[in-house]
Amino acid sequence: MAEFTMELNEDQRQVRDWIHGFAADVIRPAAAEWDEREETPWPVIQEAAKVGIYSLDFYAQQFFDPTGLGVPMAMEELFWGDAGIALSIVGTGLAAIGVLANGTEEQIGTWIPQMYGTPDDVKVAAFCSSEPDAGSDVGSMRTRAVYDQAKDEWVLNGTKTWATNGGIANVHIVVAVVDPGLGTKGHASFIVPPGTPGLSQGQKFKKHGIRASHTAEVVLEDVRVPGSCLLGGKEKLDERLARARETARAGGERVKNAAMATFEASRPAVGAMAVGTARAAYEVALDYAKTRTQFGRPIIDNQGVAFQLADMRTQIDAARLLVWRASWMAVAGRPFTAAEGSMSKLYASEVAKKVTAQAVQILGGNGYTREYPVERMHRDAAIYTIFEGTSEIQRLVIARTLSGMPIR
Repeated sequence: MAEFTMELNEDQRQVRDWIHGFAADVIRPAAAEWDEREETPWPVIQEAAKVGIYSLDFYAQQFFDPTGLGVPMAMEELFWGDAGIALSIVGTGLAAIGVLANGTEEQIGTWIPQMYGTPDDVKVAAFCSSEPDAGSDVGSMRTRAVYDQAKDEWVLNGTKTWATNGGIANVHIVVAVVDPGLGTKGHASFIVPPGTPGLSQGQKFKKHGIRASHTAEVVLEDVRVPGSCLLGGKEKLDERLARARETARAGGERVKNAAMATFEASRPAVGAMAVGTARAAYEVALDYAKTRTQFGRPIIDNQGVAFQLADMRTQIDAARLLVWRASWMAVAGRPFTAAEGSMSKLYASEVAKKVTAQAVQILGGNGYTREYPVERMHRDAAIYTIFEGTSEIQRLVIARTLSGMPIR
């Protein structure tokens, strides 16, 4: 029988320590500045590209780690550094996952390198799914893609919102409705190449947290893309739509849409981001509690503080284990029969909000100021229970998976 271990191997430890060093030496010193500026930290992204962290090769190596732990390990360390800057570094990954999950080999080889650019000329990419009236309810999506057979082009019209890197991206991946009669089964994903006429940036959002990450609307007005920019190709789409129509008539099994395929693949990674932020806040609180004295002794001598720290560490470790389990299951081809991916994202996100709030409380008045990083970490943590599926949606996914019932 093979030996069971939860220890990282030597290669994984080296990668973890390398990323941690970059997070400590490059990301953290820049975190407060870019949070205040609320701008994309291009110099930090370029530094990440120069050392090889912001690159297709790096993410491919982590993605194909046979244990499944490469991606969550990298996400945890980067977001331990700072959530806003880290999201600017990894935000392109969601668009890349969209291509990997739905694209052909030719599309993967052609477009993913263009999402990253080069260390001397870094680029970013954007995944555009949410809309003003279609966030959790993807069935309300209004962006349309109409096929122009004479020109072998797709024409896209609509408005996307909450798009990370939206409008500043070199490559946009846009989810649109191709058959309104099929609901979410009638969606498809499209590559919008750089410089395509008709695509523009709408409102840029001023956010509560992750302020170093660019979030904006993307407006599509008669955007024409070649037929080759339909992810997966038209033949595959026609087959999928035909199956969806048949199963709809028969009341049969559900067919996953393009956006959901992307989100399912990324949820454990989002959980790892939340773990990184929670761990960072916990470490600040622990150090503060050991050095801050009140009534003649360190405040950690008080059970009220010590027990909080004990709970914080326990919850962080539990969240990491859920993330690792889901990540291992995904790479091992094990189906999420109990929605383990959603479980990991749900629990880690809630832990991040709770732990960062406790860290602020332990630091007291100091924790409420921007002189200490836990204030920023608490603001950043709020996003984890919202983006890529709110906590309420995760609970709905889990409940439906466990019960097999169409819970509303």
